Amino acid sequence: MFPANRSSHSFARIHRIALLALLLGAVVLCTVRNCAAQEQVPSTSQTISVDQVRPGMQGYAYTIFAGDQVEKFDLEVIGVMPNFLGPKQSIILVQLKGPKVEHTGVVAGMSGSPVYLEGKLAGALSLKLGIFTKEPIAGVTPIADVLAGGGIAGPISGSSSAGNSMQGAVSSEFASRAGVQGGAELRSIETPLVFSGFQPSAIQKFSSQLDGFGFVAAQGGTTPARPDDAKLSPGDMAGMVLVQGDVSINSACTVTAIQADRVFLCGHPFLNLGDVQMPMARSRVLTTLSSDMASTKIVNVGGPIGTITGDHLTAVTGKLGAAPAMIPMELTTKSALGEKTIHAQIVNHPKLTPLLVALTAFNGLTQNVVYGEGTTLKLNAEIRLKGHAPVEIENTFAPGDTLNPDGMPVALSVMNVFMRLFNNQFERVQVEDVSVRVESVPGRQSYSIDSAWLEKGDAAPGETLRLRVLVRPYRGAARIEQTTVKVPDQVTRGTTLRVMVSEADWMNRASRGFSGGTGQGSPVGLDPLIALINRERRNDRVYVGLFAPSPTMLWDDKELPNVPLSQINAIDGRPNPGTVQILRESLASEASIPMSGPVSGIISLNLPVR
Repeated sequence: MFPANRSSHSFARIHRIALLALLLGAVVLCTVRNCAAQEQVPSTSQTISVDQVRPGMQGYAYTIFAGDQVEKFDLEVIGVMPNFLGPKQSIILVQLKGPKVEHTGVVAGMSGSPVYLEGKLAGALSLKLGIFTKEPIAGVTPIADVLAGGGIAGPISGSSSAGNSMQGAVSSEFASRAGVQGGAELRSIETPLVFSGFQPSAIQKFSSQLDGFGFVAAQGGTTPARPDDAKLSPGDMAGMVLVQGDVSINSACTVTAIQADRVFLCGHPFLNLGDVQMPMARSRVLTTLSSDMASTKIVNVGGPIGTITGDHLTAVTGKLGAAPAMIPMELTTKSALGEKTIHAQIVNHPKLTPLLVALTAFNGLTQNVVYGEGTTLKLNAEIRLKGHAPVEIENTFAPGDTLNPDGMPVALSVMNVFMRLFNNQFERVQVEDVSVRVESVPGRQSYSIDSAWLEKGDAAPGETLRLRVLVRPYRGAARIEQTTVKVPDQVTRGTTLRVMVSEADWMNRASRGFSGGTGQGSPVGLDPLIALINRERRNDRVYVGLFAPSPTMLWDDKELPNVPLSQINAIDGRPNPGTVQILRESLASEASIPMSGPVSGIISLNLPVR
């Protein structure tokens, strides 16, 4: 019994010794290889001011190259550039060292990486030198400026466990400063704009708008939310959610520092939007793509972790906790092949929402299996606003002969209405949701107005005349459409009326001047603007307007036809400049002929009243 028991204890002791040896060997091996998995970001509240920084100082920074592990890389201070960003806003110039950064250079998405000198937090990587430079030289935003960007001063922590909770951007200004001939200038480290569910061809169509913001478009994915998403440490990645759902668009930056539930990222602006309310999400790095032109991180977007609250010159700031509401968007495409619907949520911001709605609509339409080029597209959309009547958009778009995708006019039409709503001067728009429905009809169904004629050469007051219009379909035989024109009872005998047969745009211009709902004759409130948009004429109709030679006054959003000259003279000059417009004709009556596609052309006829 005893020998056997002693033997059992001896075996267990040997087993424990062997296991301990294996663990020690693993630790030694990891130390020799400088394993990133064992790297711990210093948990320190100490910072170093820019006036204490000297050339030649050795330091290090943290970022993620792959996976979820924060890695350390070395750097050396080259010097300080006073007043680089502006008065009393300096930049620390450093050279990155180590096999990875010397291979990749300064990587898009590395902005915000915390930089330590003498074991103290010095700032955030924010700038890079040129795009084809051989050496990885970067600019560091001093930590005092990073914290000031969020309106915060005081100690910071090394980690947080609060897991329960368009052109003109400053980035483009950076690119023009400290310019050196040959393209070697300090510019903001690019912010990856991660697209999931978007085809490159769709992104390319909006590249001019995206390029002006200083983004690097990158394709990525989305990952399910994890319980530890909000457990951030300096060197981790997070960013701004612009679109989420069946498709997504997100920015990705490195976390510089955390104070309680406040997060500081990027070290430079996203778009310099100021105080904002946008969702913040965790970003998880798959790998780092090395490129001589622009190395970038390939990332998946994780779960929401809070709200981006500030976007300023020296930092993007956020708050851990609940994320703000976004605008739900539903896009349905229907054709002979079937029907398909995608759902997305769009960030609510006047400068971003119109572009993001257009991009999401275009991608969802053109990358849909039921969509095909060379078809006529019928658009029906509704924008529901809090406290106001919904905005209705209805139009038809025929394919063209250019290489521009047929779906682009659909996206731009919706974008234009959003811009008009968000740019109104009366009150802030609160969009509750958006639904867009596009039906695809085979063939190019468009029409041109060839000619028009009345059944009689003159008419009496109160008389109704038949009007015929010759319309010619695209590559088809011309056909005759007809409607009626009623002469007003009160029209003066001997007057000559004008009958205009035209497309919607010409009728809009003739009845409201050339203001088109802006400038003179523009609405004076959000409700009048919505009413104006909803009553705008559709492009798939032939319009017939009967105009009398009496003035129409456009006063703000009101149309006052047949105004006596005495009243015009009395009012003239009294309202604010630009609020009154006088048209030489008044629209006496109007009719329309529905067509199955866009109509173009204009014909004018004279109608004497006997």
